[in-house]
Amino acid sequence: MLLNFQPGELPPEAEELRKEVRDFLAETMTEIPAALRARNWTAWNSEFSSKIGERGWIGMTWPKKYGGSERSFLERYVLLEELLAAGAPVGFHWIADRQSGPLILRFGTEALREKILPGITRGEIAFAIGMSEPNSGSDLASVRTKAEKVDGGYLVNGSKIWTSGAHMADYLVALFRTSGTSEDRHEGLSQFVVDLKNTNGIDIRPIHNMTGDHDFNQVFFEDAFIPEGMRVGNEGDGWPQVTTELAFERSGPERYLSSFPLVRESVGQAGQDPSERQAIGLGRMVARAATFREMSLSVSGMLEAGENPNLEAAVMKEIGVGFEQKIPNIAHELFGISPRLGDGSDFETTMAYITQANVSFSLRGGTREIVRGIIARGLGMR
Repeated sequence: MLLNFQPGELPPEAEELRKEVRDFLAETMTEIPAALRARNWTAWNSEFSSKIGERGWIGMTWPKKYGGSERSFLERYVLLEELLAAGAPVGFHWIADRQSGPLILRFGTEALREKILPGITRGEIAFAIGMSEPNSGSDLASVRTKAEKVDGGYLVNGSKIWTSGAHMADYLVALFRTSGTSEDRHEGLSQFVVDLKNTNGIDIRPIHNMTGDHDFNQVFFEDAFIPEGMRVGNEGDGWPQVTTELAFERSGPERYLSSFPLVRESVGQAGQDPSERQAIGLGRMVARAATFREMSLSVSGMLEAGENPNLEAAVMKEIGVGFEQKIPNIAHELFGISPRLGDGSDFETTMAYITQANVSFSLRGGTREIVRGIIARGLGMR
């Protein structure tokens, strides 16, 4: 199988939307501090998400009957590109818009769609993802958390780990084993929408990282009852759903724009008269970003055409995060300025956060080893 990155072309309505988004950001981003802009799509701000929802920019490709705007994937791409490049704090609705909503739209019952999707589009509902477990991270098919069938639903026992934002989210899309054992691998797995605010038997415990930030959690289930209507699709269909979900996660422009606030700060730091070395270094950064943009835009075009670009999304994720992880070092070498938290300049603060965070970029959506395995299989090398 060959890679299928076809040149993408944005329609006029997408460029019209770009101007609208830029005008909106010019009005709303003035009071967002550099430290929050640096967090980009991981920064939670429910008020900002509500403003996005009011404009019809969440779930914008979805049917209107669920609150969507029935706009194209290419228009959505332009929206995300502008939000990410500006460092907009879109974390509250990001997971719901990127993967949980599309999952429910594609596989959920009509009742589940009507229950969940309109709230997502209004920017009122936040989601977290419950896939990894203490002994099932990269080897996701070995999950052990069990959902046992009972009258009217399922009793869940086990735990999920590294669940970003679970302490703030309203719902969790979780992968549970509904039959068999972990040795059965892809068989017997099902996904559920779990109400984190109103379900007994759930305990969310924080995991603080080395900087003291609380993004991750471990979620424990002890006889937690999940109604049958909250199952996504048929029992046992969880694995193909997960692979579709991960394609959405790997294919977006955040795979090369998560560090872009530092590129913007670097351009500002260079000013109108950069040294030759700085001009060359910035030019190379921008040239690489432009290349990744064309690849990411191509993937959006495939989604628009109804294709399932799993291979291309994996390639985009693999090389995009590699580029992003180099940006802080390049910025430091060009300007001789070190990261600084607290009372640092916007440049120093942005560099500090991205330097701390970008080591994790290659873990999101699958480790590099897992993603390279997907690429190898897609190219017929395995």
